Amino acid sequence: MVALLAVILAACSGTGTGSGARTAGDPVMTAGTSTAGTDAGGTSAGPASPRAGATPACAVTDKLIPSCGAWWGVAPEIFTGAPVDKALRGAETRMGARADVVHVYHRGKDLFPTEREIRMARDPAGPRLLLVNWKPSVDRTWAEIADGAIDGRIDRLAARIRRAFPERFFLTIHHEPEDDVRPGPGSGMEAADYAAMYRHVVLRLREKGVRNAVTVMTYMGAPNWAAKPWFEELYPGDDVVDWVAMDPYADDRVRDFDGLVNKTRPEYSRWPGFYRWTQLRFPGKPVMVAEWGAFLRGEDRAFQRAFFESVRAQVWHYPQIKALVYFDSPRAPRGDTRFDAEPAAARAFSELARDPHFRSTPVPLP
Repeated sequence: MVALLAVILAACSGTGTGSGARTAGDPVMTAGTSTAGTDAGGTSAGPASPRAGATPACAVTDKLIPSCGAWWGVAPEIFTGAPVDKALRGAETRMGARADVVHVYHRGKDLFPTEREIRMARDPAGPRLLLVNWKPSVDRTWAEIADGAIDGRIDRLAARIRRAFPERFFLTIHHEPEDDVRPGPGSGMEAADYAAMYRHVVLRLREKGVRNAVTVMTYMGAPNWAAKPWFEELYPGDDVVDWVAMDPYADDRVRDFDGLVNKTRPEYSRWPGFYRWTQLRFPGKPVMVAEWGAFLRGEDRAFQRAFFESVRAQVWHYPQIKALVYFDSPRAPRGDTRFDAEPAAARAFSELARDPHFRSTPVPLP
């Protein structure tokens, strides 16, 4: 990993934080521009045919990559106790825009999508994409899952998906694994055990007929974990990962969107930032910001407004980011991430949600 990061740092030297420096594999896709989507192993939807005097149409690949701009998503009103469909309606009303992607959470024996989730996806007013976040077990180690300990559970889930939901959806498996790693032989929770677990779950689902799950590998995206010697061992393999994701939050050392998606720390000087790392490590894969949030700061009530404005100004620097999914909660683990706790922040967030960058590509019909 040290050698890889040295190459990344050399490639990015002089660009500055958040430059969005492109590699040969980074297609620039902005609102009003149509180009073929790329992904490792994915089928391109192909370039759109422009009509005279009209903006070229924007397409979606079979791996749900929008050819123009990026998806706009939300994990709505988390930890409020509201049913997910009601929470979504509330969040969409508050931000004054529809979500392309709805982030929902499941664990253990849960069967999904639920009926509520299916109704959200098939809303007559317009379809939405589901981002299903599944932790397959809370009492089995990764090694045990990889060895088949919950195959019956996986098979029942596969049957549910085949029967109830043929539409394409995003699926991330045991997101943010970094802080669950237990180094040491025999723990069953080493980084390599995670990779084996993820592979097993995806391949078992496919074997049982689930072909509509677009798989997402979701990292925490934090420098302290990326600096671990086992970090690279977490990756399950290109054949079972369609998108790569991060879950960054604006802590007290993050001032803007650039600093969010490319977090660096002086004490981890070899880490170039998550987006820079993905540019070289996964140049052909789309990047998702699967959870992000700006905490309400009592001592700086203007922070959220300024932060949301920075997202709108800077997101186009990052063409590999093809989805942004906000974590909306009054009781997130480290604070309040509601986007409308302050009137000025609410206005800035609503403007961001309606920005053409996130309104260029329509969600595909079922």
